[in-house]
Amino acid sequence: MKKAPKKPGRKPAAKKPAKKPPKKAELKTKVNAASVSAFLDKQGARRDDCRALDALFSRATGDKGRMWGTSIVGYGSYVYTSPATGRSGDWMEIGFSPRAQNLTLYLMDGFSERQALLARLGPHSTGKSCLYIKRLADIDTAVLEQLVQRSVAAMRARPA
Repeated sequence: MKKAPKKPGRKPAAKKPAKKPPKKAELKTKVNAASVSAFLDKQGARRDDCRALDALFSRATGDKGRMWGTSIVGYGSYVYTSPATGRSGDWMEIGFSPRAQNLTLYLMDGFSERQALLARLGPHSTGKSCLYIKRLADIDTAVLEQLVQRSVAAMRARPA
């Protein structure tokens, strides 16, 4: 196959400058000094459930809750490393957030080993490490306490 002859007066294409690596976004949800008690007081109809979760999570971790961002109460901490990006930062061992539709509980070790307990919990749904419930009165809180205790134990058994 013959190559087409070069057209006279045509300049070779300029090389594109090398792309700059993307800036690493800083994690927005960080532990801060905001008052957990003041946050829980603002929860209206969910206040009693939030206070009960605060007591349960404090018992399970031996830690007082701390605000992570503006709407998550977290307990304990560990260094999380993203398997996708390799970035790392501090994150809570467990936590909860009162959302508009439900209470979101963050059990960071996930639920793969917890199916039997989840079956006894009552109405709920799950994400990768999130447990969604409407209200504590709908579920078996003794089962929830077991889930929380096992999650904390699993997180603390992880290699550093």
